[in-house]
Amino acid sequence: MTKMGWNMLFGLALVLGAGVHPVEASQPNVVFIVVDDLATTLGCYGDPLAKTPHIDRLATRGICFERAYNQLPLCNPTRASVMTGLRPDQIKVYDLDRHFRDELPDVVTLPQAFQRAGYFSARVGKIYHYNVPASIGTDGFDDPPSWNLRVNPKGRDKDEEHLITNAEPHRKISAALSWLAASGTDEEQTDGMIATEAIRILEQRGKKPLFLAVGFFRPHTPYVAPKKYFDLYPLEQIRLPYTPAGDRVDIPIAAFAHNCPVPNYGLDELTLRKATQAYYASVSFIDAQVGRILDALDRLEQSQNTIVVFWSDHGYHLGEHGGVWQKRTLFEQSSRAPMVIAGPGLRGRGQTCRRVVEFVDIYPTLTAVADVAAPEILAGRSLMPLLNEPSLPWDGFAVTQILRPADERLDKPVMGCSIRTQRWRYTEWAGGEQGVEFYDHHADPLEFNNLANDPDEVAKAVMDRLRPMLRSRASAKIPTTPFNPKRL
Repeated sequence: MTKMGWNMLFGLALVLGAGVHPVEASQPNVVFIVVDDLATTLGCYGDPLAKTPHIDRLATRGICFERAYNQLPLCNPTRASVMTGLRPDQIKVYDLDRHFRDELPDVVTLPQAFQRAGYFSARVGKIYHYNVPASIGTDGFDDPPSWNLRVNPKGRDKDEEHLITNAEPHRKISAALSWLAASGTDEEQTDGMIATEAIRILEQRGKKPLFLAVGFFRPHTPYVAPKKYFDLYPLEQIRLPYTPAGDRVDIPIAAFAHNCPVPNYGLDELTLRKATQAYYASVSFIDAQVGRILDALDRLEQSQNTIVVFWSDHGYHLGEHGGVWQKRTLFEQSSRAPMVIAGPGLRGRGQTCRRVVEFVDIYPTLTAVADVAAPEILAGRSLMPLLNEPSLPWDGFAVTQILRPADERLDKPVMGCSIRTQRWRYTEWAGGEQGVEFYDHHADPLEFNNLANDPDEVAKAVMDRLRPMLRSRASAKIPTTPFNPKRL
Protein backbone atom coordinates (compact mmCIF):
# COMPACT_ATOMS: atom_id res chain seq x y z
CA MET A 1 0.00 0.00 0.00
CA THR A 2 1.34 3.44 -0.90
CA LYS A 3 1.75 6.11 1.74
CA MET A 4 -1.03 8.17 0.17
CA GLY A 5 -3.39 5.19 0.02
CA TRP A 6 -2.58 4.26 3.59
CA ASN A 7 -3.26 7.81 4.82
CA MET A 8 -6.61 7.88 3.02
CA LEU A 9 -7.62 4.53 4.54
CA PHE A 10 -6.52 5.61 8.00
CA GLY A 11 -8.43 8.89 7.72
CA LEU A 12 -11.55 7.06 6.54
CA ALA A 13 -11.31 4.63 9.43
CA LEU A 14 -11.05 7.52 11.88
CA VAL A 15 -14.20 9.06 10.41
CA LEU A 16 -16.09 5.76 10.51
CA GLY A 17 -15.08 5.29 14.13
CA ALA A 18 -16.32 8.70 15.20
CA GLY A 19 -19.64 7.41 16.49
CA VAL A 20 -18.33 5.48 19.47
CA HIS A 21 -18.49 6.80 23.01
CA PRO A 22 -15.93 9.42 24.01
CA VAL A 23 -13.05 8.50 26.31
CA GLU A 24 -11.16 10.66 28.74
CA ALA A 25 -7.92 12.03 27.32
CA SER A 26 -5.99 10.40 30.16
CA GLN A 27 -7.05 6.94 29.03
CA PRO A 28 -3.86 4.97 28.18
CA ASN A 29 -3.05 3.70 24.73
CA VAL A 30 -2.31 0.00 24.25
CA VAL A 31 0.38 -1.54 22.04
CA PHE A 32 -0.32 -5.26 21.86
CA ILE A 33 2.67 -7.14 20.40
CA VAL A 34 2.33 -10.79 19.40
CA VAL A 35 5.22 -12.95 18.15
CA ASP A 36 4.71 -16.25 16.32
CA ASP A 37 6.32 -19.44 17.70
CA LEU A 38 8.64 -17.68 20.16
CA ALA A 39 10.02 -19.80 22.99
CA THR A 40 11.58 -18.27 26.10
CA THR A 41 14.75 -17.82 24.01
CA LEU A 42 15.25 -14.31 25.36
CA GLY A 43 17.87 -12.69 27.53
CA CYS A 44 15.27 -11.59 30.08
CA TYR A 45 14.28 -15.25 30.50
CA GLY A 46 17.86 -16.29 31.17
CA ASP A 47 18.75 -17.74 27.78
CA PRO A 48 22.57 -17.47 27.60
CA LEU A 49 22.68 -17.54 23.79
CA ALA A 50 19.91 -15.08 22.92
CA LYS A 51 20.77 -11.54 21.90
CA THR A 52 17.55 -9.65 22.53
CA PRO A 53 18.43 -6.24 24.01
CA HIS A 54 15.17 -4.52 23.10
CA ILE A 55 12.75 -7.07 24.54
CA ASP A 56 15.05 -7.18 27.59
CA ARG A 57 14.70 -3.39 27.77
CA LEU A 58 10.92 -3.74 27.74
CA ALA A 59 11.18 -6.19 30.63
CA THR A 60 13.03 -3.56 32.68
CA ARG A 61 10.11 -1.20 32.07
CA GLY A 62 7.49 -3.71 33.08
CA ILE A 63 6.89 -7.11 34.64
CA CYS A 64 8.34 -10.23 33.05
CA PHE A 65 6.10 -13.22 33.75
CA GLU A 66 8.47 -16.15 34.01
CA ARG A 67 5.73 -18.78 34.26
CA ALA A 68 3.02 -17.83 31.77
CA TYR A 69 1.20 -20.69 30.03
CA ASN A 70 -0.94 -20.88 26.92
CA GLN A 71 -4.16 -22.87 26.73
CA LEU A 72 -3.44 -24.83 23.52
CA PRO A 73 0.00 -24.75 21.84
CA LEU A 74 -1.13 -24.27 18.26
CA CYS A 75 -1.53 -20.92 16.50
CA ASN A 76 -5.26 -20.65 15.82
CA PRO A 77 -6.60 -22.03 19.11
CA THR A 78 -4.23 -20.09 21.37
CA ARG A 79 -4.84 -16.79 19.59
CA ALA A 80 -8.60 -17.33 19.60
CA SER A 81 -8.42 -18.12 23.32
CA VAL A 82 -6.42 -14.99 24.19
CA MET A 83 -8.56 -12.68 22.08
CA THR A 84 -11.85 -13.98 23.49
CA GLY A 85 -10.55 -14.54 27.03
CA LEU A 86 -12.06 -18.04 26.92
CA ARG A 87 -10.67 -21.57 27.04
CA PRO A 88 -10.56 -23.88 24.00
CA ASP A 89 -13.40 -26.01 25.40
CA GLN A 90 -15.58 -22.90 25.60
CA ILE A 91 -14.95 -21.69 22.05
CA LYS A 92 -14.55 -25.22 20.60
CA VAL A 93 -11.40 -24.32 18.69
CA TYR A 94 -8.74 -27.04 18.69
CA ASP A 95 -7.25 -26.90 15.19
CA LEU A 96 -6.38 -24.48 12.39
CA ASP A 97 -9.68 -24.48 10.50
CA ARG A 98 -12.42 -23.53 12.96
CA HIS A 99 -13.28 -19.90 13.81
CA PHE A 100 -14.38 -19.06 17.35
CA ARG A 101 -17.48 -17.26 16.03
CA ASP A 102 -18.78 -20.55 14.68
CA GLU A 103 -19.47 -21.46 18.32
CA LEU A 104 -19.94 -17.99 19.86
CA PRO A 105 -21.04 -15.57 17.11
CA ASP A 106 -21.65 -12.66 19.50
CA VAL A 107 -18.56 -12.97 21.69
CA VAL A 108 -16.87 -9.66 22.49
CA THR A 109 -13.18 -9.86 21.66
CA LEU A 110 -10.47 -7.94 23.49
CA PRO A 111 -10.15 -5.20 20.84
CA GLN A 112 -13.95 -4.98 20.65
CA ALA A 113 -14.07 -4.28 24.39
CA PHE A 114 -11.69 -1.38 23.79
CA GLN A 115 -13.73 -0.19 20.81
CA ARG A 116 -16.82 -0.07 23.01
CA ALA A 117 -14.86 2.10 25.41
CA GLY A 118 -14.12 4.57 22.61
CA TYR A 119 -10.77 3.31 21.40
CA PHE A 120 -9.62 3.20 17.79
CA SER A 121 -8.62 -0.43 17.14
CA ALA A 122 -5.97 -1.21 14.53
CA ARG A 123 -4.19 -4.40 13.48
CA VAL A 124 -0.93 -4.74 11.58
CA GLY A 125 0.20 -8.26 10.64
CA LYS A 126 -0.75 -11.53 12.31
CA ILE A 127 -2.98 -11.38 15.38
CA TYR A 128 -5.55 -14.03 14.60
CA HIS A 129 -4.42 -17.09 12.66
CA TYR A 130 -2.62 -16.97 9.31
CA ASN A 131 -1.15 -19.81 7.30
CA VAL A 132 2.55 -18.92 7.31
CA PRO A 133 3.99 -18.03 4.91
CA ALA A 134 1.15 -18.67 2.43
CA SER A 135 -1.26 -16.04 3.82
CA ILE A 136 1.25 -13.23 4.38
CA GLY A 137 -0.16 -10.08 2.77
CA THR A 138 -3.80 -11.17 3.24
CA ASP A 139 -6.33 -10.89 6.08
CA GLY A 140 -5.72 -14.54 6.93
CA PHE A 141 -8.22 -16.11 9.34
CA ASP A 142 -9.05 -12.72 10.77
CA ASP A 143 -12.00 -11.36 12.77
CA PRO A 144 -13.21 -8.17 11.02
CA PRO A 145 -15.41 -6.92 13.92
CA SER A 146 -12.30 -6.65 16.07
CA TRP A 147 -10.76 -3.82 14.05
CA ASN A 148 -11.36 -0.33 12.72
CA LEU A 149 -8.29 -0.70 10.53
CA ARG A 150 -6.36 -3.68 9.15
CA VAL A 151 -2.96 -3.48 7.44
CA ASN A 152 -1.32 -6.51 5.80
CA PRO A 153 2.26 -5.84 4.68
CA LYS A 154 4.05 -8.23 2.35
CA GLY A 155 7.83 -8.06 2.03
CA ARG A 156 10.61 -9.51 -0.07
CA ASP A 157 10.57 -12.72 1.97
CA LYS A 158 7.45 -13.68 -0.01
CA ASP A 159 9.22 -13.02 -3.29
CA GLU A 160 12.32 -14.96 -2.27
CA GLU A 161 10.75 -18.19 -1.05
CA HIS A 162 12.57 -20.02 -3.85
CA LEU A 163 15.85 -19.17 -2.10
CA ILE A 164 14.87 -20.87 1.16
CA THR A 165 16.84 -23.93 2.29
CA ASN A 166 14.41 -26.73 3.13
CA ALA A 167 16.01 -29.50 5.19
CA GLU A 168 12.93 -31.66 4.58
CA PRO A 169 11.99 -31.22 0.91
CA HIS A 170 9.04 -33.61 1.26
CA ARG A 171 7.37 -31.03 3.55
CA LYS A 172 6.16 -27.53 2.80
CA ILE A 173 8.43 -24.80 4.16
CA SER A 174 5.65 -23.84 6.58
CA ALA A 175 6.09 -27.12 8.47
CA ALA A 176 9.69 -28.05 7.74
CA LEU A 177 12.95 -26.94 9.29
CA SER A 178 13.69 -24.29 6.67
CA TRP A 179 15.56 -20.99 6.62
CA LEU A 180 17.07 -18.12 4.67
CA ALA A 181 19.84 -15.67 5.56
CA ALA A 182 18.31 -12.88 3.51
CA SER A 183 19.87 -10.02 1.64
CA GLY A 184 18.67 -6.47 2.06
CA THR A 185 17.44 -4.44 5.00
CA ASP A 186 15.10 -5.14 7.88
CA GLU A 187 12.53 -2.76 6.42
CA GLU A 188 12.24 -4.86 3.24
CA GLN A 189 11.12 -7.95 5.14
CA THR A 190 7.45 -8.42 6.03
CA ASP A 191 8.12 -8.07 9.76
CA GLY A 192 10.19 -4.95 9.17
CA MET A 193 7.30 -3.50 7.18
CA ILE A 194 4.93 -4.43 10.02
CA ALA A 195 7.04 -2.38 12.42
CA THR A 196 7.10 0.51 9.94
CA GLU A 197 3.32 0.51 9.56
CA ALA A 198 2.82 0.25 13.33
CA ILE A 199 5.03 3.28 13.84
CA ARG A 200 3.06 5.17 11.18
CA ILE A 201 -0.17 4.49 13.07
CA LEU A 202 1.42 5.75 16.27
CA GLU A 203 2.46 8.91 14.46
CA GLN A 204 -0.97 9.53 12.91
CA ARG A 205 -3.30 8.18 15.56
CA GLY A 206 -5.09 11.48 16.16
CA LYS A 207 -6.85 12.33 19.42
CA LYS A 208 -8.65 9.06 20.02
CA PRO A 209 -7.11 6.53 22.43
CA LEU A 210 -5.51 3.71 20.48
CA PHE A 211 -5.50 -0.07 20.73
CA LEU A 212 -2.74 -1.09 18.32
CA ALA A 213 -2.16 -4.80 17.74
CA VAL A 214 1.16 -5.65 16.09
CA GLY A 215 1.67 -9.25 14.97
CA PHE A 216 5.05 -10.51 13.77
CA PHE A 217 5.36 -13.69 11.65
CA ARG A 218 8.82 -14.84 12.69
CA PRO A 219 10.35 -16.93 14.11
CA HIS A 220 7.68 -19.23 12.58
CA THR A 221 9.13 -21.44 9.86
CA PRO A 222 10.64 -20.69 7.47
CA TYR A 223 13.17 -18.91 9.67
CA VAL A 224 13.92 -15.83 7.56
CA ALA A 225 16.03 -12.88 8.72
CA PRO A 226 18.68 -10.60 7.22
CA LYS A 227 22.11 -12.23 7.24
CA LYS A 228 23.51 -9.89 9.90
CA TYR A 229 21.34 -11.64 12.48
CA PHE A 230 22.73 -15.04 11.51
CA ASP A 231 26.19 -13.61 12.07
CA LEU A 232 25.28 -13.00 15.73
CA TYR A 233 25.22 -16.77 16.26
CA PRO A 234 28.35 -18.53 14.94
CA LEU A 235 27.63 -22.19 14.25
CA GLU A 236 30.47 -23.31 16.54
CA GLN A 237 28.56 -21.76 19.47
CA ILE A 238 25.35 -23.67 18.76
CA ARG A 239 24.68 -26.77 20.84
CA LEU A 240 21.72 -29.15 20.78
CA PRO A 241 19.88 -29.65 24.08
CA TYR A 242 20.92 -32.45 26.39
CA THR A 243 18.67 -35.48 26.75
CA PRO A 244 19.54 -38.46 28.98
CA ALA A 245 19.62 -41.91 27.42
CA GLY A 246 16.21 -43.59 27.42
CA ASP A 247 14.32 -40.37 28.15
CA ARG A 248 11.33 -41.41 26.00
CA VAL A 249 10.89 -44.83 27.57
CA ASP A 250 8.62 -43.62 30.37
CA ILE A 251 6.62 -41.11 28.29
CA PRO A 252 3.28 -42.02 26.64
CA ILE A 253 3.23 -42.27 22.85
CA ALA A 254 0.53 -39.58 22.63
CA ALA A 255 2.86 -37.07 24.29
CA PHE A 256 4.86 -36.72 21.07
CA ALA A 257 3.33 -34.66 18.28
CA HIS A 258 2.41 -36.55 15.13
CA ASN A 259 4.22 -33.98 12.96
CA CYS A 260 7.56 -35.03 14.46
CA PRO A 261 7.31 -38.82 14.00
CA VAL A 262 11.01 -39.58 14.47
CA PRO A 263 13.57 -37.81 16.68
CA ASN A 264 15.04 -34.72 15.01
CA TYR A 265 13.18 -35.60 11.81
CA GLY A 266 16.08 -37.98 11.12
CA LEU A 267 18.36 -35.03 10.31
CA ASP A 268 22.09 -34.85 11.03
CA GLU A 269 23.57 -32.69 13.80
CA LEU A 270 25.03 -30.00 11.52
CA THR A 271 21.67 -29.43 9.84
CA LEU A 272 19.99 -29.18 13.23
CA ARG A 273 22.54 -26.64 14.42
CA LYS A 274 21.97 -24.59 11.27
CA ALA A 275 18.22 -24.66 11.96
CA THR A 276 18.85 -23.55 15.54
CA GLN A 277 21.09 -20.74 14.33
CA ALA A 278 18.35 -19.60 11.94
CA TYR A 279 15.73 -19.69 14.68
CA TYR A 280 17.83 -17.50 17.00
CA ALA A 281 18.63 -15.17 14.09
CA SER A 282 14.89 -14.73 13.51
CA VAL A 283 14.36 -14.03 17.21
CA SER A 284 17.01 -11.28 17.16
CA PHE A 285 15.46 -9.86 13.98
CA ILE A 286 12.07 -9.61 15.70
CA ASP A 287 13.76 -8.12 18.76
CA ALA A 288 15.11 -5.32 16.57
CA GLN A 289 11.60 -4.58 15.24
CA VAL A 290 10.22 -4.44 18.79
CA GLY A 291 13.05 -1.99 19.52
CA ARG A 292 11.95 0.24 16.65
CA ILE A 293 8.44 0.44 18.11
CA LEU A 294 9.73 1.17 21.62
CA ASP A 295 12.01 3.88 20.21
CA ALA A 296 9.03 5.42 18.39
CA LEU A 297 7.00 5.51 21.59
CA ASP A 298 9.89 7.31 23.29
CA ARG A 299 10.38 9.72 20.38
CA LEU A 300 6.67 10.54 20.26
CA GLU A 301 6.61 10.95 24.07
CA GLN A 302 3.89 8.29 24.32
CA SER A 303 5.71 5.78 26.53
CA GLN A 304 4.34 7.27 29.74
CA ASN A 305 0.76 6.85 28.55
CA THR A 306 1.01 3.48 26.80
CA ILE A 307 0.49 -0.05 28.05
CA VAL A 308 2.77 -2.41 26.12
CA VAL A 309 1.95 -6.11 26.14
CA PHE A 310 4.42 -8.55 24.60
CA TRP A 311 3.62 -12.25 24.24
CA SER A 312 4.12 -15.27 22.02
CA ASP A 313 1.23 -17.50 21.03
CA HIS A 314 2.96 -20.55 22.55
CA GLY A 315 6.36 -21.99 23.29
CA TYR A 316 8.60 -23.93 20.92
CA HIS A 317 10.86 -26.98 20.88
CA LEU A 318 14.42 -26.90 19.55
CA GLY A 319 15.29 -30.57 19.95
CA GLU A 320 14.40 -31.29 23.58
CA HIS A 321 13.37 -34.77 24.75
CA GLY A 322 15.63 -36.47 22.25
CA GLY A 323 14.60 -34.52 19.17
CA VAL A 324 11.24 -32.76 19.54
CA TRP A 325 10.86 -29.68 17.32
CA GLN A 326 8.28 -26.94 16.96
CA LYS A 327 5.07 -26.99 19.07
CA ARG A 328 1.97 -29.12 19.82
CA THR A 329 3.20 -30.80 22.99
CA LEU A 330 2.25 -30.47 26.64
CA PHE A 331 5.86 -30.36 27.80
CA GLU A 332 7.09 -27.20 29.48
CA GLN A 333 8.90 -25.90 26.39
CA SER A 334 5.68 -25.78 24.37
CA SER A 335 3.15 -24.91 27.08
CA ARG A 336 5.17 -22.01 28.50
CA ALA A 337 5.79 -18.82 26.54
CA PRO A 338 7.06 -15.26 27.05
CA MET A 339 4.76 -12.56 28.43
CA VAL A 340 5.81 -9.05 29.46
CA ILE A 341 3.46 -6.25 30.51
CA ALA A 342 4.69 -2.68 30.87
CA GLY A 343 2.83 0.53 31.49
CA PRO A 344 2.48 3.72 33.49
CA GLY A 345 1.97 3.47 37.22
CA LEU A 346 2.80 -0.22 37.63
CA ARG A 347 4.69 -0.50 40.91
CA GLY A 348 6.27 -3.84 40.03
CA ARG A 349 8.13 -2.57 36.96
CA GLY A 350 11.56 -4.03 36.39
CA GLN A 351 10.77 -7.18 38.36
CA THR A 352 10.26 -10.81 37.37
CA CYS A 353 7.05 -12.52 38.45
CA ARG A 354 7.48 -16.24 39.15
CA ARG A 355 3.83 -16.97 39.87
CA VAL A 356 1.95 -19.33 37.54
CA VAL A 357 -0.38 -17.36 35.25
CA GLU A 358 -2.38 -18.18 32.12
CA PHE A 359 -2.88 -16.50 28.78
CA VAL A 360 -6.63 -16.23 29.45
CA ASP A 361 -5.56 -13.73 32.14
CA ILE A 362 -4.39 -11.24 29.48
CA TYR A 363 -7.89 -10.01 28.57
CA PRO A 364 -9.11 -9.21 32.13
CA THR A 365 -5.71 -7.75 33.01
CA LEU A 366 -5.60 -5.31 30.11
CA THR A 367 -9.16 -4.14 30.61
CA ALA A 368 -8.47 -3.66 34.33
CA VAL A 369 -5.27 -1.67 33.75
CA ALA A 370 -7.00 0.56 31.17
CA ASP A 371 -10.23 0.79 33.19
CA VAL A 372 -12.27 -0.67 30.33
CA ALA A 373 -15.43 -2.69 30.91
CA ALA A 374 -14.97 -6.43 30.31
CA PRO A 375 -17.50 -9.21 29.72
CA GLU A 376 -18.48 -11.19 32.82
CA ILE A 377 -17.86 -14.58 31.19
CA LEU A 378 -14.07 -14.33 30.94
CA ALA A 379 -12.21 -17.47 32.01
CA GLY A 380 -9.15 -15.78 33.48
CA ARG A 381 -8.56 -13.21 36.19
CA SER A 382 -6.83 -9.85 36.35
CA LEU A 383 -3.12 -9.91 37.13
CA MET A 384 -3.23 -6.34 38.46
CA PRO A 385 -2.14 -7.45 41.97
CA LEU A 386 0.99 -9.08 40.48
CA LEU A 387 1.72 -6.06 38.29
CA ASN A 388 2.04 -4.02 41.46
CA GLU A 389 3.61 -6.71 43.65
CA PRO A 390 5.07 -9.58 41.57
CA SER A 391 6.00 -11.68 44.62
CA LEU A 392 2.49 -11.55 46.07
CA PRO A 393 1.14 -14.94 47.24
CA TRP A 394 -0.83 -16.38 44.33
CA ASP A 395 -2.78 -19.62 44.15
CA GLY A 396 -2.60 -19.80 40.38
CA PHE A 397 -2.38 -22.89 38.22
CA ALA A 398 -2.41 -23.26 34.44
CA VAL A 399 -4.22 -25.74 32.21
CA THR A 400 -3.06 -26.51 28.67
CA GLN A 401 -4.51 -29.05 26.24
CA ILE A 402 -3.86 -30.44 22.76
CA LEU A 403 -5.84 -32.64 20.37
CA ARG A 404 -4.06 -35.53 18.67
CA PRO A 405 -5.55 -36.92 15.45
CA ALA A 406 -5.69 -40.64 14.78
CA ASP A 407 -2.58 -41.74 12.90
CA GLU A 408 -0.28 -44.73 12.53
CA ARG A 409 0.44 -44.56 16.28
CA LEU A 410 -3.05 -43.79 17.63
CA ASP A 411 -6.15 -45.66 16.46
CA LYS A 412 -8.45 -42.77 17.41
CA PRO A 413 -8.18 -39.05 18.22
CA VAL A 414 -6.84 -38.31 21.70
CA MET A 415 -7.18 -35.18 23.82
CA GLY A 416 -4.31 -34.42 26.17
CA CYS A 417 -4.78 -32.12 29.16
CA SER A 418 -2.08 -30.82 31.51
CA ILE A 419 -2.07 -28.80 34.72
CA ARG A 420 0.95 -26.81 35.89
CA THR A 421 1.28 -25.57 39.46
CA GLN A 422 4.23 -23.81 41.06
CA ARG A 423 5.96 -27.16 41.58
CA TRP A 424 4.17 -29.88 39.62
CA ARG A 425 3.01 -30.79 36.13
CA TYR A 426 0.33 -33.48 35.80
CA THR A 427 -0.82 -34.60 32.33
CA GLU A 428 -3.51 -37.03 31.17
CA TRP A 429 -3.99 -38.41 27.68
CA ALA A 430 -7.61 -39.38 26.93
CA GLY A 431 -8.43 -38.94 30.61
CA GLY A 432 -5.54 -41.26 31.50
CA GLU A 433 -6.52 -44.10 29.17
CA GLN A 434 -3.61 -43.31 26.80
CA GLY A 435 -1.11 -42.50 29.52
CA VAL A 436 -0.30 -40.18 32.42
CA GLU A 437 2.70 -37.94 33.13
CA PHE A 438 3.75 -36.37 36.43
CA TYR A 439 6.84 -34.21 36.92
CA ASP A 440 8.40 -32.52 39.95
CA HIS A 441 9.81 -29.21 38.69
CA HIS A 442 11.80 -28.63 41.86
CA ALA A 443 13.90 -31.73 41.21
CA ASP A 444 13.34 -32.19 37.48
CA PRO A 445 12.74 -28.88 35.63
CA LEU A 446 13.36 -30.44 32.20
CA GLU A 447 10.74 -33.16 32.78
CA PHE A 448 12.97 -36.18 32.27
CA ASN A 449 11.58 -38.40 35.04
CA ASN A 450 7.90 -39.36 34.71
CA LEU A 451 6.89 -40.09 38.31
CA ALA A 452 3.46 -41.36 37.28
CA ASN A 453 4.90 -44.74 36.29
CA ASP A 454 6.04 -45.62 39.82
CA PRO A 455 4.62 -43.01 42.19
CA ASP A 456 5.41 -42.97 45.88
CA GLU A 457 2.81 -41.97 48.48
CA VAL A 458 3.56 -38.27 48.11
CA ALA A 459 3.23 -38.44 44.33
CA LYS A 460 -0.05 -40.33 44.59
CA ALA A 461 -1.46 -37.76 46.97
CA VAL A 462 -0.45 -34.84 44.77
CA MET A 463 -1.85 -36.48 41.62
CA ASP A 464 -5.13 -37.16 43.44
CA ARG A 465 -5.29 -33.47 44.34
CA LEU A 466 -4.42 -32.22 40.86
CA ARG A 467 -6.70 -34.55 38.90
CA PRO A 468 -10.01 -32.85 39.76
CA MET A 469 -8.43 -29.41 39.39
CA LEU A 470 -7.36 -30.33 35.86
CA ARG A 471 -10.71 -31.80 34.89
CA SER A 472 -12.56 -28.74 36.18
CA ARG A 473 -10.78 -26.61 33.55
CA ALA A 474 -10.39 -28.92 30.53
CA SER A 475 -12.20 -31.90 29.10
CA ALA A 476 -10.59 -34.98 27.56
CA LYS A 477 -13.66 -35.49 25.36
CA ILE A 478 -13.12 -35.38 21.61
CA PRO A 479 -15.11 -32.49 20.07
CA THR A 480 -18.24 -33.44 18.17
CA THR A 481 -17.76 -30.53 15.78
CA PRO A 482 -15.86 -31.45 12.61
CA PHE A 483 -12.12 -30.87 12.55
CA ASN A 484 -9.47 -31.50 9.95
CA PRO A 485 -6.72 -33.73 11.36
CA LYS A 486 -4.49 -33.08 8.35
CA ARG A 487 -4.24 -29.44 9.41
CA LEU A 488 -3.50 -30.15 13.08
